[in-house]
Amino acid sequence: MRQLYRRKHFSGKTIRRYSTTILLLGSMSSYASAQAIHEMYADKSFENALQQSMVAEFSLAYDDIATALHNYTVLAIRSNSTTIKQRALDIALEYNDLQSALDIATHWVEQEPTDVPALFYLSHIALKTHEYELAAETLDKILNIDPTADLEEILAGIAPEQPQDRDILLNALRASKEKNNPSILALIAGLEAQNGLYEQALNNINRALRKRSKSTSFILMKANLLIALQDDEATKDWFAKASRRNKDNLNIRLAEARYYIQINEQKEALSKLESIIKDHPDAQEALFIAGLTSIDLKQYEKAEQYLVDLRTSAKYQNEAYYYLAINAQRKQHYETAKAYYRLVDGSLYITSRRNMIAIFDKQDQLNDALRFLTQERVNYPQHASFLYQAQADILKKMNNKKAALALLDEAIKNLPDDPELIYAEVLLLDPFTDRDKLDKTLKQLLVIEPNSPTYLNAYAYTLALQNRRLKEARKYAELALEYAPEQASILDTLGYIAFLQNDFDTAVKVLGQAYALSQNVNIGIRYAKALYMQGALTQFSDVLQQLKQNHANAPQLQQLDSLILPVTVKKS
Repeated sequence: MRQLYRRKHFSGKTIRRYSTTILLLGSMSSYASAQAIHEMYADKSFENALQQSMVAEFSLAYDDIATALHNYTVLAIRSNSTTIKQRALDIALEYNDLQSALDIATHWVEQEPTDVPALFYLSHIALKTHEYELAAETLDKILNIDPTADLEEILAGIAPEQPQDRDILLNALRASKEKNNPSILALIAGLEAQNGLYEQALNNINRALRKRSKSTSFILMKANLLIALQDDEATKDWFAKASRRNKDNLNIRLAEARYYIQINEQKEALSKLESIIKDHPDAQEALFIAGLTSIDLKQYEKAEQYLVDLRTSAKYQNEAYYYLAINAQRKQHYETAKAYYRLVDGSLYITSRRNMIAIFDKQDQLNDALRFLTQERVNYPQHASFLYQAQADILKKMNNKKAALALLDEAIKNLPDDPELIYAEVLLLDPFTDRDKLDKTLKQLLVIEPNSPTYLNAYAYTLALQNRRLKEARKYAELALEYAPEQASILDTLGYIAFLQNDFDTAVKVLGQAYALSQNVNIGIRYAKALYMQGALTQFSDVLQQLKQNHANAPQLQQLDSLILPVTVKKS
């Protein structure tokens, strides 16, 4: 029993997977066992109970959660079946009806006061519902049955967020009968650490360790507390001692290596990792971290040695290929790097192909890159949008804007509702010569994503460049700013529009904010012009001098010199 409840997680949905309780009946994917129902009722009421559970399942299928939950709660309270109780809890937790879950768990414990899984459920749900005294009382009951029970995951993910709630739980745990049990001491230490009471927490975890010195979670908690106290020497000493005493504990030894990486002592980290790999040659996480650390230390042959071993790993295969490519690229073995990048899939696919394009560019082989990306669209249709955009970027780089636009037109026909493709075309269209197409394309974007600050800003800025429909443009810019406040590019657009409308007070205010955020020279020039038109000539001079200091070689600044001339003449 102890092994069963120890290996289960009690945070979020995982609590509902406490044991295998979902059975099949006909086409239903989840159904409370008819046999279990038969066991809890006399024959004359079996059909009613079966009917009630079927109604509950059909209600779930049609999103009538209230009916489903009511039926299963009634069945759970009337029954002695663990299957029925767990199914009822599954539904209550899945749909976040914590009060029903608490009622079901409380009844379950009343029926079976020594059922440890039921007690685990009750303590977890009591914590989620802020019933801290009930939670502490239930934890006491668990530890009375099994003093070595690991309670850590009961609190995982649902530790009280508010300090006053943590204090209530802390007081309840400190007053509990099992307050000296190492598991309770660890819970207390965790809550104290959240409150920033690191010294108190360290004292309590030390007490827990005296009773359970081999506990991985206790050992790592002490290390984290020493790190929080910024005591590097004590942390190193503790990790060294813990790793020496627990040579077969990969979690502790890997934590030690990661700590040395965290404090930028990569050489020591690699030494620790090499020691782990010597003792555990198949430890994939150690091999992976050792590979990355070797790359950082420019020990490229070592990195390859570690990462090559992970090419068949179910967990690290993509990462291994990616970093083997990075490693080859650092060695300037570009063909090898490209070969490895081609093998990368999953979450690193786009990054790997961008790196490949950069290598093609470095080798002056952009036509080869275009052919490669065309084949990739066949091999990886799920990445077609990215691949089309990458090809368009290359064509633009090759000064073939016409071909880039034709390619994006083809892409949009194939993927008509892809906003990123449409926006890529927007960025290529000329606001004057392509005015009608640009207007149509921007409207299409706002139909697909009407609340996107990027697309709203693009439309507003385009209209501002064309100096038309400024009232509409300002509305778009103001709306974009609501969705993305304090974004320099949107503030710049709004300031530019206000300037064109001769609203210089707003222009100065908004462009001043944009320039303060970005220090961009073009925004600074707009800000200076707005100050000049507002008549704030002293501020104008100050901004101009700042621009000249920060962007001494910017040719755009020459146009501002003529504006300051009248001020100079007046002073002379």
